[in-house]
Amino acid sequence: MIEAPTSYTLTLSCPDRPGIVHAVSGALLTVGCNIADSQQYGSVTTGTFFMRVEVTTSAAAEALRAAIAPVADAFGMRWAVHPAGQKVRTLVLCSTAAHCLNDLLFLHRSGTLPIEIPAIVSNHTDLAPLAEFYGIPFHHIPVTPDTKAEAERKLLEIIEDEEIELTVLARYMQILSNDLCRELEGQAINIHHSFLPSFKGAKPYHQAHKRGVKLIGATAHYVTADLDEGPIIEQEVIRVSHARTAEEFVQMGRDVEGRTLAQAVQWHAEHRVLLDGTRTVVFN
Repeated sequence: MIEAPTSYTLTLSCPDRPGIVHAVSGALLTVGCNIADSQQYGSVTTGTFFMRVEVTTSAAAEALRAAIAPVADAFGMRWAVHPAGQKVRTLVLCSTAAHCLNDLLFLHRSGTLPIEIPAIVSNHTDLAPLAEFYGIPFHHIPVTPDTKAEAERKLLEIIEDEEIELTVLARYMQILSNDLCRELEGQAINIHHSFLPSFKGAKPYHQAHKRGVKLIGATAHYVTADLDEGPIIEQEVIRVSHARTAEEFVQMGRDVEGRTLAQAVQWHAEHRVLLDGTRTVVFN
């Protein structure tokens, strides 16, 4: 009996040089792959080639990887093969603001995001009822200067025990240690308003309102040891006017933050984001 074709996503990056697409396509052909979608980009700045290919094949994932491996070795590739539709196990970190967490949980339940959320971690208990409503285990891990190292150890235990592939900081108001940032490199996404480096600290939207800004927005990026300076995945801005109150700025900002974070999580989970140094290549 002929097995039904299975869909896979291949992502790769390597030093740019002639013959990459030809070699990859040839390798895929040897295991009967049909290319359903292919996107590629060559960075002039870094000299790196990036590619994302969606294929269907009756071959097993092991056979597909075995076909790609010699090509990857020859071109010095960083690469991965993912079964299409396989949900990414995602841990969500939050504090007291509910908007980003609620958006992620709603989209997760509706099937819009290709993620699985086995746990939520917070340094407060405010959002425990929201987690309970969605039926997701809630872990309260308080963080103080004296307990920060122990709190991060517990967090890493949850990541290991739950086989977490992606960590999302959904308005988690704690600065991760440099060691933890390195541990989660390329696998943790944060969201914040887009005013930085202006309007730091408390009530940034109120500060922006006082200065009469005309645009507000949000930035989703990978977490790095450089605070709020990781590779950017997605940004959105909206126009505001003098007639808006500071409280309206806050509400509009929350809406943008929720949308921007959800979009970044979706693109990451669909393996559309590849790192290019301090930048990202997003195939959308």
